[in-house]
Amino acid sequence: MFEQEYADVVGNLQREFGDDEYMQYLASIPVEKTHAGYFSIDKKGRMINSKVGRKETTSDDIDAYDLIMKNKELLLDRDPKRSPVRFIFSHSALREGWDNPNVFQICTLKSSSSEIRKRQEVGRGMRLCVNQDGERMDAGVLGNDVQNVNVLTVIASESYESFAKGLQSEIAEDIADRPRAVTRDLFLNRVVTDDHGNEMVIDSDTASAIMYEMTVNRYVDRKGVLTDKYYEDKANGELKMAEEVKGFEAAVVDIIDSIYDPKAMKPENARSNNVELQVDEEKLNSKEFKALWSRINAKSVYVVDFDTDELVRKSIAALDSRLRVAKIYFKVESGSMVEIQSKEQLRSGAAFVRESSSTFGIKQAIVASKSVTYDLVGRIVESTGLTRKAVIQILIGINKATFDQFKYNPEEFILKASQLINDEKATAIIEHITYSVMDDRYGTDVFTEPTIKGKLGTNAMKAKKHLYDHIVYDSTNERDFATELDTNTDVAVYVKLPDGFYISTPVGHYNPDWAIAFYEGSVKHIYFVAETKGSMSSMQLRLIEESKIHCAREHFKAISSDNVVYDVVDSYKSLMEKVMK
Repeated sequence: MFEQEYADVVGNLQREFGDDEYMQYLASIPVEKTHAGYFSIDKKGRMINSKVGRKETTSDDIDAYDLIMKNKELLLDRDPKRSPVRFIFSHSALREGWDNPNVFQICTLKSSSSEIRKRQEVGRGMRLCVNQDGERMDAGVLGNDVQNVNVLTVIASESYESFAKGLQSEIAEDIADRPRAVTRDLFLNRVVTDDHGNEMVIDSDTASAIMYEMTVNRYVDRKGVLTDKYYEDKANGELKMAEEVKGFEAAVVDIIDSIYDPKAMKPENARSNNVELQVDEEKLNSKEFKALWSRINAKSVYVVDFDTDELVRKSIAALDSRLRVAKIYFKVESGSMVEIQSKEQLRSGAAFVRESSSTFGIKQAIVASKSVTYDLVGRIVESTGLTRKAVIQILIGINKATFDQFKYNPEEFILKASQLINDEKATAIIEHITYSVMDDRYGTDVFTEPTIKGKLGTNAMKAKKHLYDHIVYDSTNERDFATELDTNTDVAVYVKLPDGFYISTPVGHYNPDWAIAFYEGSVKHIYFVAETKGSMSSMQLRLIEESKIHCAREHFKAISSDNVVYDVVDSYKSLMEKVMK
């Protein structure tokens, strides 16, 4: 069965991608050689390879075991002469402990029992894969595409509804200490920090103001449960917060997001309205898209010519004025449970009555411990990209009182110091960066190679003028923006740019949102690259993000003529105000 399905998939790949080198590699491996199996024998003689007698093995079994447990690098090797095996199927063995790609555990997901719980069964199956170089395919490498590459498919023996409900119930039990409703007490006495490291303790009046704003904006219902409007406004960058926490909005959102959200725990139902985006070949080959693509697909290289001594001076001033590191302390609370009125009261912790509390600060500097060492300079170099010499100059230049904060909370010192230095670095970049066009260009494979999936009615919809047959959106603001593009007679073709299309900046890769081609006539800018932000008037862009946007403007100036415009818009209306003659 595997060999039949494998041949079918390879046939479709050849028609769809036409990647000659990769197809030659696949063709060099006979299908019967590309997979192997390791079958263990249990004490009762069950779940064994029917071709092998009890208490016997075959050389193939041993080879497969060695590939899984001993010679992992061979399973990753792309040279078929060294190892043609690319898939291994294991039965009743190696349920845990292996960490290889393309190793599949053949198993039966049993009905819920007291001995083996669903969460444990599913947890065994999920492993972040690695590529042929042994590089972990996590969010740091793949970005938003991490969820599309690392997929665990579970075929449940129960109905989907009961399986999902059981799985969520077990997760809920495991994190029962997390609050389930937004209340005034959720914010009371919490310490929040702004982007510059300034701290504020939320007092009673401020907590009440936050709750009032949450209620009037319909972010919570009468029971304190977060509503869909909260999640929509958050995705659109349009959250409204109390004036009392201005500047601390991100920290308040972090507190709100600590609420247990049962929707986030729900597995995706593959039998529902899931779609996989397909490129519209007619639009890909249209003259309008080809003209757009030829004007925006050039790659660029940047040079940042700023004075390192000036950056060091500004970083020292920023650290001395804004670096505030909280000391580590221990809080001991005492109380009792006199009467339990309900199970929900017990779960939420309301049954416990606090009678006294004490706070104990650490008396000895952490760095004095012989068992804990920190590469302070190396960690800041890693986080900021500066040279060791520059980081050392900054650390030597700050006041002793500022540096002494490192002794009592090293991790927070490194984190906050790096953030402040990066803010100054971002400011310097905005003032001194220059982009130059390269000969290298992006190919259309950035559209054809990635797998983009969505769910109709949730984050995907059909599209008429989009490069793909559907569009996957990140927010209702993006959904509305795409709807307007789809129906406007001035728009020839547009695309929500995939993650593979990015601009290199000194503060990380930057992926613009949209590329749009208009028909000539009523518009002055035929080609437009847009970044959509929910509400630019009410939300301040973070300095790093602002730096990336500035870099994008300089990139497009370097690679294109005046008829390609890059700008930030918060709606389709603001887009049209920029492109209309």
